[in-house]
Amino acid sequence: MKSRKCTSLLLTLAFMLALTACTAKVNESPSSSSAPTDGAARTVTFTDMTGRTITLEDEAERIVALTAADCEILYALGASDKLVGRGEYCDYPAEVLNIPSVQSGSETNIEQIIALKPDVLVMGTIDQTEEQVASLEAAGIKVVVSDADDIEGVYTAVNMLGTLTGNTEEAASVIDSMKSTFAQVSSNDTTGDKKTVYFEVSPLQYGLWTAGSDTFMDEIATMLGLENVFSDISGWGEISEEQVLSRNPDYIVTISMYFGEGPTPEEEIMSRAGWENVEAVKTGAILNLANNEISRPAPRLAEGAKLMYDFINNN
Repeated sequence: MKSRKCTSLLLTLAFMLALTACTAKVNESPSSSSAPTDGAARTVTFTDMTGRTITLEDEAERIVALTAADCEILYALGASDKLVGRGEYCDYPAEVLNIPSVQSGSETNIEQIIALKPDVLVMGTIDQTEEQVASLEAAGIKVVVSDADDIEGVYTAVNMLGTLTGNTEEAASVIDSMKSTFAQVSSNDTTGDKKTVYFEVSPLQYGLWTAGSDTFMDEIATMLGLENVFSDISGWGEISEEQVLSRNPDYIVTISMYFGEGPTPEEEIMSRAGWENVEAVKTGAILNLANNEISRPAPRLAEGAKLMYDFINNN
């Protein structure tokens, strides 16, 4: 069990660090066009999130998505029936586990992907190489890059995948729902001192890591009128106990998984020696969001924001 916990945490950290390496950031919706012909096939053209022009003879019918976020988006769009393969770390919603998996990330397996006979492969910018892209396209598979690194980027990805699958109305609905939730939880209070929050993305026993600026967590904290105590760090960073104690956060949000044995992540934080004077520990203001609600560039970021909003308004 300890090995399982460690593996999960290492995968979480690997994902966080990989997000930092993403360089493409697109804040506008991808341009798209289509030309229907007598109800038959239609050409679909749009720009992916690295600026590549993608042209399909028709809407995609067989898709392999390598990233967990893109799998989530396809399900949110109601396009899961077009998903014939997934990256091995795609885990939400639960039914995605019934989709055949392929090796992804640095272990991307081209042969596994080709064997699934997709029209399109959706992937991120991490680990995949130009040679791999060339091999896939030589096999007749269109490669589409999805690379959201902020909330606006999520909207762009949703629009792009909506265009890819012919689910443009559903894409608009998903985005409207996210914006509506964000508007509900956004704080317009500029008076008084801001409450502070510390995001713990790796617990003490594995070395503390946190979310700084340029992360979804920081973006949501700002939205809620909170100050991220590590906003001076860019992206995801390793920190020390002493730094957390000196910054004395009012709230702590952890994303550690719990496997049903031993203390919960909240209990573990509450019991740490020397942390008893941290404001969040004194008041018990510790929230565990262990299901990637605030760490994955997908529609559930809105759910994570609402969970944080409810938590801070009850503590």
